[in-house]
Amino acid sequence: MNALQQEYHDALSGMQGRDILVIGDMVADIYLDGRISRISREAPVLVLEQAGEKVVAGGAANVVNNIATLGGKVHAVGLVGRDESADGLRAILAANGADVRGLIADDSRPTISKTRIIAGGRATVSQQIVRIDRESKAPMAPAVEAELRAYIKSVLPTVEGVVISDYGSGTVTEGLQSLLIDYCQAKGIPSIVDSRYAVRRFHGIGYVKQNDAEIAAAMGRNLDTTEDIVRAAEELRQELAAKGVLVTRGELGMVLVEHGAVHEIPVSDKSEVFDVSGAGDTCVAAVILAPATAARLSNIASGIAVRKLGTSTVSVRELAEAIEKSREEYTSK
Repeated sequence: MNALQQEYHDALSGMQGRDILVIGDMVADIYLDGRISRISREAPVLVLEQAGEKVVAGGAANVVNNIATLGGKVHAVGLVGRDESADGLRAILAANGADVRGLIADDSRPTISKTRIIAGGRATVSQQIVRIDRESKAPMAPAVEAELRAYIKSVLPTVEGVVISDYGSGTVTEGLQSLLIDYCQAKGIPSIVDSRYAVRRFHGIGYVKQNDAEIAAAMGRNLDTTEDIVRAAEELRQELAAKGVLVTRGELGMVLVEHGAVHEIPVSDKSEVFDVSGAGDTCVAAVILAPATAARLSNIASGIAVRKLGTSTVSVRELAEAIEKSREEYTSK
């Protein structure tokens, strides 16, 4: 085993049982599968007979799921309603070993959900025909924020890493953000933020994860080349006083910009890239679990994720097998 392979295996071992807090917008991705029955007499639309329903962890919940399946001990912190979507999310996350006591129920809002209606038949290909989103736009009530704050403070003494997953739905208030970032700075704990719309507010965070479209929007300009992305990432890193900025680029791989270092990380085996949705969550999970090998190990984990259809997780077994495969390919050369 060469030095790099030993580093991978040490990192994989170090992931197991690592205590991580994930706060953010917890989303229930709901898939309703319908079989085409006929055309409605009421309007020129399909009539579907429901054939199945599946709830999948989305948003910050998918980061929780990935950390759990990679072997971490993870606390899920966020808002849910008192509804079936919340029950489904709790069941999914708890089944993988996540601590869901930090999913605080708010009677005034529904669980954030994205319901996709899938239509198909015996002679047709199934496809999504509509998506229905449900969430509250109201600010979090002070009493609910106080409940979240109390839970966070109760688990922080055990935490070895913090993930902030901000999809713009209001879970990550400025007060909770400050509490977490200040604590991580004071204790030297790794932290990472993945923010869809407001990344520039997270000053003092350890690492930043953005996709190429998000960082272009954040910096207010087109980023057409790798050089453009590297410059923008370094500007953002300096502005936020962060240790590093990781930019995911779909089938083009990712770029990690740290102080004085740039790592360009291609996706291995582009011929097997099926679906990049959710790969960013896998990347975040790998980075927070193994910060010392963030660039290389997150590349392997994300490479597994993009070979799966839909939002998905990567297991520690799959990651170990991918590491072993890379060792075999190296020794055969």
